[in-house]
Amino acid sequence: MGVITVSQSFKTQVTPSRMFKALILDSHNLAPKLMFSSIKSIEFLQGNGKPGTIKQLNFTEASPFRYVKHRIDEIDEENFKCKYTLIEGDALMDKLDRITYDVKFEAYGFNGCVGKITSEYFTKENVEIKEEYIEHGKDRAIGMYEVVEAYLMAHPRAYT
Repeated sequence: MGVITVSQSFKTQVTPSRMFKALILDSHNLAPKLMFSSIKSIEFLQGNGKPGTIKQLNFTEASPFRYVKHRIDEIDEENFKCKYTLIEGDALMDKLDRITYDVKFEAYGFNGCVGKITSEYFTKENVEIKEEYIEHGKDRAIGMYEVVEAYLMAHPRAYT
């Protein structure tokens, strides 16, 4: 099994607290509303958002995938950090065992933040992952963060 580690960051004009609440704590409600063309629903299969929780994201017919399951491994509401693992779903393409995500929001400038994401792709034995697959995943993640940032900018009282 191989491991490919990818790090990325992005700056927003929204506080770490609001980004964390919207993207991590309430993503099951907000993401299907904002990204309705690709995310049909997000449901809790086990737990209530704390470590050990398993959530299933169900995608629309417009998406190349049907569903994925995430397990929350760590959550730190005081420091705006979360670690979770994609444990099942067709996005793994029979090539990956799992993908872990380590997400942190840090204050930046006046009422802004930097989102830092480290992803680890755990490949199955003797499997190589094309860089374009990883780049596509990075682009989708940043796109989701940009949509949430735009929503929070348009609704300054949301998630305060």
